[in-house]
Amino acid sequence: MWRDFATHLQGEVAALKTQVEVLTRAFAKRSEKTGKMPRIARPPRTPAETADSRLEQALLRADHVVTEEKVAHVPEALKKCHVCGGTSFRSLGNGKASETWAYVPGYFRRVVILRESVACRCGGCVVTAAAPERWSDKTRYGSSFVAHLVVSKCLMVTPHYRLEQSFKRTGVPVARSTINDLFRRAGQKLEPLRAPLFEAITKDFLVHVDETSFKLTTQTSKAFIWAFIGQSLTGYSFALTRGGDVPLDLLGTSTGAFLCDDYRGYDPLEKKGQRRRSGCLAHARRKYFEAGDVPEAMDALELIACMYRVEHEAERREIVGTAEHLALRREYSRPLFVALLRLARDLRRAHGPKTLLGRAANYTWKNMRYLGRAMRDARIPLDNNRAENALRIVALGRKNFMFVHSENAGKELALLYSLVVSCTRLGVNPVDYLTDVLDRIDKTADSGMRELLPDRWKAPAKAAVATDFLA
Repeated sequence: MWRDFATHLQGEVAALKTQVEVLTRAFAKRSEKTGKMPRIARPPRTPAETADSRLEQALLRADHVVTEEKVAHVPEALKKCHVCGGTSFRSLGNGKASETWAYVPGYFRRVVILRESVACRCGGCVVTAAAPERWSDKTRYGSSFVAHLVVSKCLMVTPHYRLEQSFKRTGVPVARSTINDLFRRAGQKLEPLRAPLFEAITKDFLVHVDETSFKLTTQTSKAFIWAFIGQSLTGYSFALTRGGDVPLDLLGTSTGAFLCDDYRGYDPLEKKGQRRRSGCLAHARRKYFEAGDVPEAMDALELIACMYRVEHEAERREIVGTAEHLALRREYSRPLFVALLRLARDLRRAHGPKTLLGRAANYTWKNMRYLGRAMRDARIPLDNNRAENALRIVALGRKNFMFVHSENAGKELALLYSLVVSCTRLGVNPVDYLTDVLDRIDKTADSGMRELLPDRWKAPAKAAVATDFLA
């Protein structure tokens, strides 16, 4: 009997140790100086482990890294033993490795194909070898050259006039008008991928949604670029307005959940669509942070920080989105969320609606139903930061190349953003991807366009990639 009781006590002690560990991580001291969400401290790496990790990541991401091995021999003058005075030495293994990294400037390859022409001896027939296949008619710039242009603008956020200057220094005569034309041709060529891209996103359970303005020169009011982030793909949509019909048209017939801020433009999707709306806790946190260093705001920030520590604990255990994650939220995050709502209720009564604390409390209180969705479904994250991060590259482009001249140009830019950003999310080299897809898209049936999206694309043999341009 006592053995059974001892076994029972051992189980309870183990459960209590787990709870203490979670609470210790949740209520650990944190600093608000940086304004960033707290993260769980991990054991520090040794310098050797850090160097090995960086080298491994660099070799995985850099497809064109060339490794050159050289042997440094010991001079004969040093082959003299200071103990016995002998000069007979033998090699010890492969020696010690010393590593240096060098940069070789990228270059362009100009390929001139001499097409043979033959004539019949009778003089009545002349035959010329066929011209090489091109990704687009009447252009001498290959698909890899255009892929480099697209990635430079959409990922590196380099405006065309800077690309023109860069090419000029390299010795490649490319006018800015030609760069503009090639960029737009790429967007038009890849247009068949737009529909399957958004169709794939709508099949995901959760979609993050956000929007930002973009200048269109043909109208006085601002245009907008909307970001729709699925499980593995990211889609951008260019629209003339910020109206609620944009998310409704794209997500209205799909089911699941969508995560957004409290902008009223998402109300039509909530009312007419079949997706449940979820709120962003980061927006609520930001308003408390803007309220300043006052006790009430610090209390709210502490509660929110503890909720994020529970999320980091789920990440550490690798149980994100599972039933165990939901149980963790119900046990620890839900009481914290209830305490945050009570604090917001008290602050609304004590502070006016136009004060910083009043605004923060009103945001939390009015959106408590949407913010609380995450407490009932572990597949829904606490915030919409993924969508906001996806729009950062658009904001940088808005600052660097500032505007588009037409609605069609905006749609082409949004599509190219979608493909390049989706590649980066999946760890796919966007230059290799666009090079291959630009060459293959005309030969692919409409039913096979889904296979050309970044999440299903398969890289061709390396010998077949980038025959006209190397970077």
